[in-house]
Amino acid sequence: MRLHDDLQILTAGYSVHRKPFHMSNDDGLGHFLIRLQTAGRCRSRINGQLELLEPGDLLLFAPEEPYELKIEAEQNQSGEFTVDSADYHIFLSGAWVERWWQQTKRPQKFKVTLSEGLVGAFRQIMMEQRRISNPSPEIAGYYLKILCLDIDRNLQEHQVLSPQSYLAHRIKNYIEENASSPFKLEDVASHVGISVSRAVFLFKQAFGTSIIQYTLEIRINMARERIIYSPLSLEHVAESSGFPNYNYFHRLFRKRYGMSPKEFRQSARSNG
Repeated sequence: MRLHDDLQILTAGYSVHRKPFHMSNDDGLGHFLIRLQTAGRCRSRINGQLELLEPGDLLLFAPEEPYELKIEAEQNQSGEFTVDSADYHIFLSGAWVERWWQQTKRPQKFKVTLSEGLVGAFRQIMMEQRRISNPSPEIAGYYLKILCLDIDRNLQEHQVLSPQSYLAHRIKNYIEENASSPFKLEDVASHVGISVSRAVFLFKQAFGTSIIQYTLEIRINMARERIIYSPLSLEHVAESSGFPNYNYFHRLFRKRYGMSPKEFRQSARSNG
């Protein structure tokens, strides 16, 4: 799909592998590749060695870099040998991506948070690529640029992370994406595949606050914006910001701002 004179998406898709797969090209792919492992495991050649890829591993390959991908059967918890690997991938070319590629040195493989924002960008680019009626290449171009900026932000945040810190950032991302809906500590822990006590400990260690306190912080800020800028009733503001009931929200809000939600709305609108 032609996006602009300096940017072209050659293909964008989502692959699920249930059978062994192997491809190798010592001369490179001839175009840029951005690939995100979303489920299962496989291996790719990184700096001359086949390295394991797991969910959250992002690959960046330039046109001339040798590329190899190997997906094999592995033994699962039941003792059976199965093939399980899924990924988003985008092949692209053009002057814009060349400029982005050269702005900073990035590793061929690094870990990112599988956030809805990042995965959603891959998904939207793929959907625009497949669109037949009323296509808008410009939209795909903007999504691609957002994706590249998000990749760089993930790289900056995660380049010095230990495996434990990475889990803490995944917890943080889950909270930020789900704060407007009720959830339990068990839901958070299950999302990253660890116990509740482990999740609580890792989050506190990484961010100096508890999961519950951080969730309340996001919900309060969300409610504050809606009180000021939306026409929603105060009860609806509380509900849509993830609070279980209005009385609880009212008590927390007054403690934070020294006035009730109603008084805060009146003050904000009279000053605005």
